[in-house]
Amino acid sequence: MATFQRARSEEQREIRQRTILDTAAAMLDEMPVSAVSLNELSRRVGLAKSNVLRYFESREAVLLELLDHHWRQWTAKLPEQLDAAIAPDAAVLQRGQEFAAVLTRSLAQNRVLCDLLSAQAGVLEHNVSADVAARYKRSALDNVAALAALARRHLPELGGHADQFCAQAIMVIGAAWTHARPSAAMLAAYEADPSLAALRMDFAATLEEMLATLIAGTLARAGDVTHNVAESPSWRQAPSWADTARRPPV
Repeated sequence: MATFQRARSEEQREIRQRTILDTAAAMLDEMPVSAVSLNELSRRVGLAKSNVLRYFESREAVLLELLDHHWRQWTAKLPEQLDAAIAPDAAVLQRGQEFAAVLTRSLAQNRVLCDLLSAQAGVLEHNVSADVAARYKRSALDNVAALAALARRHLPELGGHADQFCAQAIMVIGAAWTHARPSAAMLAAYEADPSLAALRMDFAATLEEMLATLIAGTLARAGDVTHNVAESPSWRQAPSWADTARRPPV
C-alpha cells in the first residue's frame, strides 16, 4: 500500500481523481458494475479506502462520474453513424426505424455504458449526497438534450417531443440490458423447462424493436398535437420533458 500524501494543489487533486476514475474504468472492462467494490478499487489505486473517499464520497459517486463520461462519449460518436445510415428524404417511419437500429448497434458494442445505465436509478443514485445527485442530474439533462438534438435532426417530425422520447429511450436501454442478462438460476430454469425460453430476451433485437415502437408512438402523438394546434388556435403546447424535469415538486 502506497503511503498517502494529501494532494496540495488543485492540479494534484485532479490527478488523483483521474487516477481513481481510470482505475474504476479498467475494472468495468473486466467485471459488471455489481462486482466493482470500493475495497478492490482502493487496492488497485494503491490507497486506503478512507483516502479514496477524500476524493469521491462513495463507490456510487465514482460510477456516476464514469456513467456521465461514457454517455458523452457514446453521444459524440452518433452523428457520423446516423448520417451514414439515414437518408433525409426517406419516409418518416423508415427514418425512425434506422434511428433505432443505429442506437441499438452502437449500444450493443458498449457493454460498460449499458451496464451503468441499467444500474443508474436502482443503485448508482443511492449512497450519494444531494450535491453529487444534483450534479449528475444536470449532466444527464445535458446528455438527453444532446441526444434529442440528433433525434430532431433526423426526425424533425418529433418536434418538442424529442426530449421526452430520448429520456424514455434511456430508461428502455437500461431495462432491456437488465432483462437480457438473466441470473444463473433463471438460465437453469430455461434449460429445465424449454417452454419458459420464450421469456428470454436478446438485447439487440429487443432494444431495436422497443426503440422503433417508442419512436412510432411518439411520432403519432406529435402528429396529434400538430393537428390540434391547426384546429384550435387557442391550444397551448404541453410543457416539454426538460421543463417538467426541472420543475420543483409540489
